[in-house]
Amino acid sequence: MRYIIAIILLAVTLTATELQWLDNYSVAIKKAKKENRPIYIFISSSTCGWCDKFEKTTLQDENIKKRLNREFISVHLVREFDDVPQKFATTPVPRHYFTNSKGDILYNSLGYAKVDTFELFMSNAEEKFTMKQENK
Repeated sequence: MRYIIAIILLAVTLTATELQWLDNYSVAIKKAKKENRPIYIFISSSTCGWCDKFEKTTLQDENIKKRLNREFISVHLVREFDDVPQKFATTPVPRHYFTNSKGDILYNSLGYAKVDTFELFMSNAEEKFTMKQENK
């Protein structure tokens, strides 16, 4: 029985989706241009409890991870360690920005977001991204 449980746990671990994070906004801009996708920027702090909660709950949801990986270029910037472009506020955190490859902010939000709320953030950003693409 222990052997079966170990196999099941291993299978779940191997099939779990990992977020494909970048830690450099300039690199994300280049990748977004190449792949024609919007960018999601998550700005956090190493001492922020709400950031930690967002990472341990919302960003662990399999559908959120799959959607971010499929539809966005994701960037996680920790304000104490990473180079955060000046146009993005870093206090308070967590901060969420969605931009296009030109750096235009499509949608932004402040604070912890549950899964359903974050899904709405992504949908709003995608809608604005699509509208900008159509108006080119």
